[in-house]
Amino acid sequence: MKIAFYCPNKPLDHPEPSGDQTIARGIVQALNGLGHDCREAAVFRARWFWKRPGGWARAAAALVKALRLGRAWRPHLWLTYHTYYKSPDVIGPWVSRHLGIPYVLFQPMYSTKRRRDPKTRLGFYLNRTALLCCRHAITNNRNDVAALVRILPARAVSVIPPGIFPEAFPRDERAGRSLRRHLKLGDQEPVLITVARFRPGVKWESLRFLLEALAREPLKDMYFRLLLVGDGPLEDRVRAAASRYLPSRVIFTGRVARTDLYRYLSAADLFAFPGIEESLGMVYLEAQACGLPVVALRQGGVDQVVEDTRTGLLVPDPDPHVFAQAVGRLLADRDLRIRMGRHAQRFVHTRRNLHRNYRHLSRLLEAVAARSFERPGPSDAPP
Repeated sequence: MKIAFYCPNKPLDHPEPSGDQTIARGIVQALNGLGHDCREAAVFRARWFWKRPGGWARAAAALVKALRLGRAWRPHLWLTYHTYYKSPDVIGPWVSRHLGIPYVLFQPMYSTKRRRDPKTRLGFYLNRTALLCCRHAITNNRNDVAALVRILPARAVSVIPPGIFPEAFPRDERAGRSLRRHLKLGDQEPVLITVARFRPGVKWESLRFLLEALAREPLKDMYFRLLLVGDGPLEDRVRAAASRYLPSRVIFTGRVARTDLYRYLSAADLFAFPGIEESLGMVYLEAQACGLPVVALRQGGVDQVVEDTRTGLLVPDPDPHVFAQAVGRLLADRDLRIRMGRHAQRFVHTRRNLHRNYRHLSRLLEAVAARSFERPGPSDAPP
């Protein structure tokens, strides 16, 4: 089946990595691996485009280009990944309607509070239009279902669990030991690891929370080192916080290619990242695939990617002291770390494996293309 794919938030080849981009690439990779012909049909970045000079003109040009591609290629279905009020899909609804093909959304978001804010109102209505045009909506976050069924019939909404391709994150003890030697870390030295972009907002808040928590009383008498993987515009601020809270304990690795990340995870004993307001957090699955137990806050959708007390410890309240206690518990108990790490690997391979999850996605898209679902319209949507 020919599938026209579009990611309005960020094109597949955008140089700035992100979790959204990783998921989008994984969808295309998986569908092509299952025998479909899935191609990126538009590369227009829709993020706040209406606020930028010439934004509407660029959107119109991208729409015309996608329409020409569609006429020449004749896809059977249009699939858009992650339309929401900041990056609404203003191309897919119109191209799919002109071509007479189903319009499907993967991980759309819908928040009515955005229409009350003048700064986000237009984005809200553009995104709402996309949702009303879709034949089926698929989400990988069960927390989003309640909002989606406010605008779409329940029969037009499906949930496919989040996941990763586990083979990309094997536990490689040899690679881990080699990296430890390179970083001048002893084989028995306890090593924590975290992976994040150093950018304003919740990423910075999470990094600051983590560094503060690791300096708290429950960990003062425990020796460990922290590998901090990532980079970004707030690197100076992150380095200053590390010097303040954990002098001489933090190793900054810089940005690491996703294909090499398993080496760094394999060098560590424990993954710790609060995940403040984290929607899901694919990095938790990547760490668990490498056999690392996780310590995080129980916020957002983190409990969908970490099994509390089985593959990691989820701290219910954003209290640095309690977070430090959870980290300390795992640092002090090697057997518990190993047991949780094994459960974590099994959890990812059996329940958060995209090879399995996207086979279901493939069957669902085929059913939609075969008109197995009725097309919802504004009159079908609940108030």
